[in-house]
Amino acid sequence: MAILNVSLRGTAASTSSSSLPSWPHLSNSVPFSLSKKPVIAKFPNTTILSPPKLRLQASFGKKTRASLSATMATGGQEVLPPALTSTSDPPTLFDGKTRLYISYQCPYAQRAWIARNCKGLEENIQLVPIDLQDRPAWYKEKVYPPNKVPSLEHNNEVKGESLDLIRYIDSHFEGPSLFPDDPAKREFAEELLSYTDSFNKSVFTSFKEDRTEAAGAAFDYIETALSKFEDGPFFLGTFSLVDIAYAPFLERFQPFSLEVKKYDITAGRPKLAAWFEEMNKNLAYKKTRRDPKELVESYKRRFLAQK
Repeated sequence: MAILNVSLRGTAASTSSSSLPSWPHLSNSVPFSLSKKPVIAKFPNTTILSPPKLRLQASFGKKTRASLSATMATGGQEVLPPALTSTSDPPTLFDGKTRLYISYQCPYAQRAWIARNCKGLEENIQLVPIDLQDRPAWYKEKVYPPNKVPSLEHNNEVKGESLDLIRYIDSHFEGPSLFPDDPAKREFAEELLSYTDSFNKSVFTSFKEDRTEAAGAAFDYIETALSKFEDGPFFLGTFSLVDIAYAPFLERFQPFSLEVKKYDITAGRPKLAAWFEEMNKNLAYKKTRRDPKELVESYKRRFLAQK
């Protein structure tokens, strides 16, 4: 009997669906001999790597299993469309597609954008970026009369308000749950989500008035909140909507405080420092991040120009 030994090493294009495409770039030298007898092929355990962090372990004759890293629910880098301006035509509204209207610069819109990515919905929810400095008239007239972002066009309706939208996206679409089942964690989550506006207001006030102590108290609250659960580095231990609600603002507060106010918000706050470290590993979130220099310049114009 001739034995054909094959070992495979290749890459599989990453995908957000459960069905996997063909695997390109397979190359190998295969020593074998042929005879009139039946040929039996034996496949040793093979690891096929597909970035980001998708690992398949396959063996001939056994069921293939796939696991997706918790840090990334979707495939590769998304090609982002340009922002629409006052001269841009509107999309075909209410045609059955689901659209998320955002601004790339807006932290409130970023919340909904992160939730969409973490659920793995890049192919299900189309991004429609709006230029807030030159926003098209049709957005207010035909899409969302409050004329703010984010808003979500879904099932022939348009909904708004960022905290409401991240809950809606989590509960109305498939993907990993972003809200805990544990009653104690759910209760604490509601408390933290209710505090977001107060937190942001305290930090904004400190930036306007050069009152570092006001910001310090707000960041101390965050440090204490991050210390409540010990089963992970996030607000509820595991990653949740609460992290999504705070991330866009902490992403902006940290570099501005450090560069302009010479105040390191993570100094003496190890839980907050660990939270930043873990958030920066979340690829679904990282796809929404802006250049820190761009964020600092934006806040300089906002807060320093007023003096």
